Amino acid sequence: MSFPLLTVTAAVPAVGAVATAAVPAARREAAKWVALAFSLATLVLAAVQLVRFDPDAPSGKGGPFQLTESHAWISDFGVRYELGVDGIGVVLVALTALLVPFVVLAGWHDADPLEPAAPNRRWRPTQGFFALILMVEAMVVISFEATDVFLFYVFFEAMLIPMYFLIGGFGDRAGERTEDEAARQRSYAAVKFLLYNLAGGLVMLAAVVGLYAVTADQLGHGTFSLTEIVQARASGRLHFATVTERALFLGFFFAFAVKAPLWPVHTWLPNAMGEATAPVAVLITAVVDKVGTFAMLRFCLQLFPGASKWATPVIVVLALISILYGALLAVGQRDIKRLIAYASISHFGFIILGVFAMTTQGQGGATLYMVNHGISTAALMLVAGFLISRRGSRLIADYGGVQKVAPVLAGTFLVGGLATLSLPGLAPFVSEFLVLVGTFSRYPVAGAVATVGIVLAALYVLVLYQRTMTGPVKEPVRAMPDLRVRELAVVAPLIALLLFLGVYPKPVTRILDPAVEHTLSQVDRTDPEPDVRVSNAEGAK
Repeated sequence: MSFPLLTVTAAVPAVGAVATAAVPAARREAAKWVALAFSLATLVLAAVQLVRFDPDAPSGKGGPFQLTESHAWISDFGVRYELGVDGIGVVLVALTALLVPFVVLAGWHDADPLEPAAPNRRWRPTQGFFALILMVEAMVVISFEATDVFLFYVFFEAMLIPMYFLIGGFGDRAGERTEDEAARQRSYAAVKFLLYNLAGGLVMLAAVVGLYAVTADQLGHGTFSLTEIVQARASGRLHFATVTERALFLGFFFAFAVKAPLWPVHTWLPNAMGEATAPVAVLITAVVDKVGTFAMLRFCLQLFPGASKWATPVIVVLALISILYGALLAVGQRDIKRLIAYASISHFGFIILGVFAMTTQGQGGATLYMVNHGISTAALMLVAGFLISRRGSRLIADYGGVQKVAPVLAGTFLVGGLATLSLPGLAPFVSEFLVLVGTFSRYPVAGAVATVGIVLAALYVLVLYQRTMTGPVKEPVRAMPDLRVRELAVVAPLIALLLFLGVYPKPVTRILDPAVEHTLSQVDRTDPEPDVRVSNAEGAK
């Protein structure tokens, strides 16, 4: 038996979560180092996956998936423990493993007690905070690796539990609020996050059961294997009635749209990101939410290609609304973290638009956008978190002149902001450009409308920077320290990646493109022919 690399990659952070939680309560610092060590070990394993993955390998018996593992699990119901990664999955596993060590470092003091000596203060266990982060990582990694629909569903839902406690139990301390007021707002955000995502998961569960019933009826045995279902459809042994396929598609898509999040099921995100600590906010939008857009590509398009094409016009409209709505609300925000949350809603609109444009450039841009958005949002949100922790306020109006007293902090904040507005030369520009080009080629009106989101992004980012970093130095800002060594260790690699992938994205696109082409082939879509009109005189030549 070959080494189960995918299983081990997901198991290491899970073991790390247990080890971190088991550290004695009096040794908080040791728990942090244990969590960091296990997150780095996961990063090494994710790098090994990248090295072993061959983007040029032809699809074999397991379809486009490599490093596959398959074992019996619940045989009576056709459930198997099946893992495998295509180009999209292996890159998103690497993104997750890359970001979590930065999340751990950035949150180094986020769970420290405020006043350990005060008996009326609720002490938040540091060990629990870092253990929950590692548990989320484990569940996200196995979600990117799962090729059995039921196995994916289990971890798609299970990741809600540690996220709920991270939001509700370890929320943001900033603002002039009493501890009870802050706890109520954190609890509200955590419950809203849980209810929205549970509702999506319950709808998906009904669709998962329906998928099993259809396969059991037509194949003689129920199965949740993505590879087996796709191959059975291709060979004609499995056929969905039109109404059935559309109903199943909607069940899956609704759950993924909530997770993504897509308008109008997005409203949990600003609350969750606003009340969570900055590192946990990064975990939400840069890691967990990517499972939603990833699953649209892996499951919606490949399991239900006909229904995907049927629903495309409506989804494109919803994506456009997300782009404009998120950007407009970001422009009007007074809270730094909520501004970044609404900006992320706009960016997820671009990703979903690229996915359902169903062109090589659109989907290639969307998959690259998942990576670039994760890095750029992490950079901006973590620097914003460092800024907020110094001033103790999330309100934009409480800042001014920061660049004069903390130039490195202001500079990194500017680069993160410029990446968010997709400035040429930074990584998100490439992916956003590809999404727009791919959308224009099939839906020119939608492409034109989406470009308005770029203008609005420039507005909310530059106004944010102007109001917080420039102008007269406000009195509470005068003593603000610049970035420390630990904080620089978090931000500098992210900035370097934004610059590198902005100039040379080929190492990532080379892995992603074959998987995108395979997905389009499953949906039976090809790029539209260019509309070239040649005059008679030119034709005569």
